[in-house]
Amino acid sequence: MTTSLEGTWNLILGASSGIGLANARALAAEGANILGVHFDMAEGREKAEVTVEELRSAGVSAHFFNANAASARTRTELVPQFAELTGGRPLRVLLHSLAFGTLVPYLPADGGPALTQRQMDMTLNVMAHSLVYWTQDLHAAGLIGEGSKIYAMTSAGDQKVTANYGAVSAAKCALESHVRQLALELAPSGVAVNALRAGVTLTPSLEKIPEHGPLVELAARNNPHGRLTTAEDVAEALVTMARSTSSWLTGNIIGVDGGEALTT
Repeated sequence: MTTSLEGTWNLILGASSGIGLANARALAAEGANILGVHFDMAEGREKAEVTVEELRSAGVSAHFFNANAASARTRTELVPQFAELTGGRPLRVLLHSLAFGTLVPYLPADGGPALTQRQMDMTLNVMAHSLVYWTQDLHAAGLIGEGSKIYAMTSAGDQKVTANYGAVSAAKCALESHVRQLALELAPSGVAVNALRAGVTLTPSLEKIPEHGPLVELAARNNPHGRLTTAEDVAEALVTMARSTSSWLTGNIIGVDGGEALTT
């Protein structure tokens, strides 16, 4: 069975660009209200403000908060505000789309930098562990409940190895483990938890990967659809799944890549 998303409340962590932004737009197009957390300076902050007005023009409520989504203080401050805005109703969607990690090798090469413990801890906290902490606090506030869907963005880097991606790859592996554990613990409450593994997608976070050029070329050449995955492809998949009233699809790593993983 499926249901309308109109009037639901949805929280996107990492809402101002890339896949997070595409999902905010897609959900708003369905009449869904949007809460977004992003961490931007200057131009990025201004773009986020424009995005909020764009979403509201679709006739929905939209509220973005410029704050560090990996900070306990941010959760302490924002969760009560979310509860007030939603009237205490459980979120329909929680999307974890935080892409802020260190892209340096574990060992120094040619006199370059090597990953530090602080960088490793930061990367895993932002890109993996924060999913658990947000879910804990939202659940305690009654904002995760029957019918809620939790999605976390992972990547093929959970298995494939590239020179500078080690810390982020470790974070993706941890994130997927958290997804499975949360799916187990939230199943009795009728909450579905899944990771979405997008194909290579042109986003600001991808462009920060030093060796992204060859990855893009390989994916574009080998994808059975003859093109790269787009952020809108991912959003379409999420919206389709979010309409379902079932919580039976849970604990999975769902490929949203047009078959890219089959050929690369």
